[in-house]
Amino acid sequence: MTDSTPSTDAENLADLTDDQWRQRLTPAEYRVLRQAGTEAPFTGEYTDTKAVGIYRCRACNTELFRSEQKFESHCGWPSFFSPLAGDKIIEVEDTSLGMRRVEVLCANCKSHLGHVFAGEGYDTPTDLRYCINSISLTLEEA
Repeated sequence: MTDSTPSTDAENLADLTDDQWRQRLTPAEYRVLRQAGTEAPFTGEYTDTKAVGIYRCRACNTELFRSEQKFESHCGWPSFFSPLAGDKIIEVEDTSLGMRRVEVLCANCKSHLGHVFAGEGYDTPTDLRYCINSISLTLEEA
Protein backbone atom coordinates (compact mmCIF):
# COMPACT_ATOMS: atom_id res chain seq x y z
CA MET A 1 0.00 0.00 0.00
CA THR A 2 1.11 3.50 -0.60
CA ASP A 3 -0.55 4.66 2.64
CA SER A 4 1.36 3.11 5.54
CA THR A 5 -1.49 3.35 8.04
CA PRO A 6 -4.69 1.96 6.50
CA SER A 7 -7.94 2.92 8.12
CA THR A 8 -10.16 0.27 9.66
CA ASP A 9 -13.06 2.70 10.04
CA ALA A 10 -15.76 1.31 7.75
CA GLU A 11 -17.56 4.65 7.58
CA ASN A 12 -14.46 6.41 6.24
CA LEU A 13 -13.77 3.60 3.77
CA ALA A 14 -17.34 3.65 2.47
CA ASP A 15 -16.85 7.29 1.51
CA LEU A 16 -13.61 6.80 -0.43
CA THR A 17 -13.75 7.54 -4.15
CA ASP A 18 -11.95 5.50 -6.80
CA ASP A 19 -9.31 8.23 -6.99
CA GLN A 20 -8.74 8.04 -3.23
CA TRP A 21 -8.38 4.25 -3.45
CA ARG A 22 -5.85 4.73 -6.28
CA GLN A 23 -3.84 7.03 -4.00
CA ARG A 24 -3.88 4.49 -1.15
CA LEU A 25 -3.03 1.40 -3.21
CA THR A 26 -0.40 0.51 -5.78
CA PRO A 27 -1.71 -0.01 -9.32
CA ALA A 28 -1.46 -3.82 -8.91
CA GLU A 29 -3.26 -3.73 -5.55
CA TYR A 30 -5.98 -1.49 -6.99
CA ARG A 31 -6.54 -3.82 -9.96
CA VAL A 32 -7.14 -6.81 -7.68
CA LEU A 33 -8.71 -5.26 -4.58
CA ARG A 34 -10.96 -2.66 -6.22
CA GLN A 35 -11.48 -4.05 -9.74
CA ALA A 36 -11.76 -7.78 -8.85
CA GLY A 37 -8.64 -8.71 -10.78
CA THR A 38 -6.55 -11.81 -10.19
CA GLU A 39 -2.81 -12.05 -9.76
CA ALA A 40 -1.00 -14.64 -11.85
CA PRO A 41 -0.84 -18.11 -10.25
CA PHE A 42 2.29 -19.11 -8.31
CA THR A 43 3.55 -15.49 -8.18
CA GLY A 44 2.06 -14.19 -4.92
CA GLU A 45 4.23 -13.68 -1.86
CA TYR A 46 2.04 -15.88 0.40
CA THR A 47 1.37 -18.82 -1.92
CA ASP A 48 3.91 -21.07 -0.17
CA THR A 49 4.33 -19.20 3.12
CA LYS A 50 4.25 -21.35 6.23
CA ALA A 51 4.78 -18.55 8.77
CA VAL A 52 2.44 -18.43 11.75
CA GLY A 53 0.27 -15.35 12.07
CA ILE A 54 -2.82 -13.46 11.01
CA TYR A 55 -3.63 -12.56 7.42
CA ARG A 56 -5.19 -9.10 7.11
CA CYS A 57 -6.91 -7.22 4.31
CA ARG A 58 -4.26 -5.17 2.54
CA ALA A 59 -6.73 -2.35 1.86
CA CYS A 60 -8.04 -1.81 5.42
CA ASN A 61 -6.03 -4.04 7.79
CA THR A 62 -9.05 -6.12 8.95
CA GLU A 63 -8.13 -9.56 10.35
CA LEU A 64 -9.38 -12.17 7.85
CA PHE A 65 -7.61 -15.53 8.15
CA ARG A 66 -5.22 -17.30 10.52
CA SER A 67 -2.27 -19.34 9.38
CA GLU A 68 -3.76 -22.39 11.13
CA GLN A 69 -6.52 -22.43 8.48
CA LYS A 70 -4.06 -22.18 5.56
CA PHE A 71 -3.36 -25.34 3.59
CA GLU A 72 -1.44 -26.43 0.50
CA SER A 73 -3.88 -26.79 -2.37
CA HIS A 74 -1.23 -26.46 -5.11
CA CYS A 75 -3.62 -24.18 -7.04
CA GLY A 76 -1.23 -21.22 -7.31
CA TRP A 77 -2.80 -18.96 -4.67
CA PRO A 78 -2.92 -19.06 -0.87
CA SER A 79 -5.75 -21.34 0.26
CA PHE A 80 -7.64 -21.34 3.54
CA PHE A 81 -10.38 -23.72 4.69
CA SER A 82 -12.13 -21.14 6.88
CA PRO A 83 -12.09 -17.39 7.49
CA LEU A 84 -11.19 -16.01 10.92
CA ALA A 85 -14.90 -15.28 11.50
CA GLY A 86 -17.84 -15.41 9.13
CA ASP A 87 -18.63 -11.75 9.64
CA LYS A 88 -15.16 -10.70 8.37
CA ILE A 89 -16.00 -11.61 4.77
CA ILE A 90 -18.88 -11.31 2.35
CA GLU A 91 -19.62 -14.02 -0.21
CA VAL A 92 -21.28 -12.92 -3.46
CA GLU A 93 -22.33 -14.96 -6.49
CA ASP A 94 -20.02 -14.23 -9.44
CA THR A 95 -21.04 -15.24 -12.99
CA SER A 96 -18.53 -12.96 -14.75
CA LEU A 97 -16.72 -15.80 -16.57
CA GLY A 98 -19.86 -17.60 -17.71
CA MET A 99 -19.80 -19.97 -14.75
CA ARG A 100 -21.03 -19.80 -11.18
CA ARG A 101 -18.39 -18.91 -8.64
CA VAL A 102 -18.54 -17.30 -5.22
CA GLU A 103 -16.53 -14.11 -4.82
CA VAL A 104 -15.02 -13.30 -1.41
CA LEU A 105 -14.95 -9.65 -0.28
CA CYS A 106 -13.66 -7.99 2.87
CA ALA A 107 -16.74 -7.10 4.91
CA ASN A 108 -15.11 -3.92 6.20
CA CYS A 109 -14.00 -2.22 2.97
CA LYS A 110 -15.69 -4.37 0.30
CA SER A 111 -12.38 -5.12 -1.42
CA HIS A 112 -12.07 -8.22 -3.61
CA LEU A 113 -10.03 -10.99 -1.99
CA GLY A 114 -10.61 -14.01 -4.24
CA HIS A 115 -13.16 -16.83 -4.49
CA VAL A 116 -14.35 -19.76 -2.38
CA PHE A 117 -14.88 -23.24 -3.80
CA ALA A 118 -16.70 -26.17 -2.17
CA GLY A 119 -16.66 -29.92 -2.63
CA GLU A 120 -13.23 -30.27 -4.21
CA GLY A 121 -12.23 -33.15 -1.93
CA TYR A 122 -9.42 -31.50 0.03
CA ASP A 123 -8.69 -33.15 3.38
CA THR A 124 -9.79 -30.15 5.45
CA PRO A 125 -12.45 -29.79 8.16
CA THR A 126 -14.79 -27.74 5.92
CA ASP A 127 -14.16 -29.06 2.37
CA LEU A 128 -13.95 -25.39 1.36
CA ARG A 129 -11.07 -23.65 -0.41
CA TYR A 130 -10.88 -19.90 0.06
CA CYS A 131 -8.59 -19.13 -2.88
CA ILE A 132 -7.23 -15.68 -2.00
CA ASN A 133 -4.90 -13.39 -3.93
CA SER A 134 -1.66 -12.75 -2.01
CA ILE A 135 -1.81 -9.11 -3.07
CA SER A 136 -5.11 -8.79 -1.18
CA LEU A 137 -3.40 -9.75 2.08
CA THR A 138 -0.70 -8.77 4.52
CA LEU A 139 0.68 -11.24 7.03
CA GLU A 140 1.17 -10.19 10.64
CA GLU A 141 3.57 -12.83 11.89
CA ALA A 142 3.14 -14.12 15.44
